[in-house]
Amino acid sequence: MPTSTAGRTLHPMRRRRASTLEELRLTIDCLPLRTRIAMLEGVRTNEIIVGAYVDRHGGVCPMLAAHRNGGRTSFISFAKAWDRFAGAKRARRATERELRVLIAHLEESIAAEEGIDLAGAISDHERLTAARPRPRAGDPDRSTELQGRPGWAWLRPFRRLDEYERALAGLDLAVPRTDELELGHDAVAGSPQ
Repeated sequence: MPTSTAGRTLHPMRRRRASTLEELRLTIDCLPLRTRIAMLEGVRTNEIIVGAYVDRHGGVCPMLAAHRNGGRTSFISFAKAWDRFAGAKRARRATERELRVLIAHLEESIAAEEGIDLAGAISDHERLTAARPRPRAGDPDRSTELQGRPGWAWLRPFRRLDEYERALAGLDLAVPRTDELELGHDAVAGSPQ
């Protein structure tokens, strides 16, 4: 048996089984809920096989079992994951272990999805947001709310003409106009002549 550098025995089959088991689990979670429920019922009531869709003895794959129980979904990746998990080289009856794993994953996946109460979560969210009203972004006039805060609207576009005129008047007082600067410069430049 091969050993690793740490002296432990390597088990290549365990690694392959773990990856195929994870692939099967993910594929089951991707199935629609109604298909998972139908597959669970079908697996419990039919002879399940691996490596083929049906066999000559009446065995069916889990997807056909789901189809017969109302879960009409075509999902080829599940069939491939199921056969890889089972290591199917030819059509054969599924082992008890394979069936237990499949049933356990189906039950777990169904329970996880059914445990989510989306309607309840939505109503809780609506109740909480209605309980604490906040001003909406982009309200047209927040001057009463923010008038005590200096500089709150220094980048705000003006929505009314009188606001714009007041801002210009304040600007005229704070900064000298450019034409006054030019006259002052010309007067200074022209005086020595």
